[in-house]
Amino acid sequence: MFGGGYQVQGTILPDPNCDPIMDAQMLGGALQGFGCDKDVLIGIITQRASAQRIMIADAYGSLYSRDLVNDLKEKLDGHFKEVMVGLIHSPPAYDAHELWHAMKGAGTDENCLIDILVSRTTSDIFQLKEIYLMQYGCNLDQDLYSETSGHFRDALLNLAQGVREEGYADPGLAAQDAMALWEACQRRTGEHKTLMQMILCNKSHQQLWMVFQEFQNISGQDIAAAIEECYDGYFQQLLLAIVSCVRDKPSYFAYRLYSAIH
Repeated sequence: MFGGGYQVQGTILPDPNCDPIMDAQMLGGALQGFGCDKDVLIGIITQRASAQRIMIADAYGSLYSRDLVNDLKEKLDGHFKEVMVGLIHSPPAYDAHELWHAMKGAGTDENCLIDILVSRTTSDIFQLKEIYLMQYGCNLDQDLYSETSGHFRDALLNLAQGVREEGYADPGLAAQDAMALWEACQRRTGEHKTLMQMILCNKSHQQLWMVFQEFQNISGQDIAAAIEECYDGYFQQLLLAIVSCVRDKPSYFAYRLYSAIH
């Protein structure tokens, strides 16, 4: 997962012995001829942090006057190609790439939109939107508007504005917000769906943590259970994803990974 400023907070840590030029030479050798040495690709690309992979790609270009991503695309296929190519992109560039692919052509991958826009920080959102515009010549907000609908679209657009408060918490407002969420669950009108969306998409995670506790005190019900009971479809999935990311973002992605496998 990526936190503020797309700093890696996952399991791949920077290799203190990384030599970008040597790694680029090894990749060049692995990609020579008709086949390729996949073990070398895996040993280097999956064992370097994101910033190191970008330096390796730059060194590769300087050494061979070729683009590493293009060479990987030419030599590999299937899901292995997708993984190797994806790892060479910077995190915001990869997010932009995935969002574009989620909406291009027939159909939309709503789960991809949820996974990225729900879990990224304000800084992350601004970076990926800038790259999305430069890379594809399209405005992310406009594409979201044309490819989704209803309250689900409204919530995605809200998240894409990058206006979530970060690091701010007001215990005095937590009970007020919790009461507003409880009323939204009870009445379920379009106006109340908008209110639910505004609170969950705009308040800081620190604030929402307190709001969820107050919601339990007020209603005697967990906020996730209330959302499951009151809403449905992708709007429900998006709201539940926000709750999960507020509580434990790594656990949310662990669940998504488990679901993808099983």
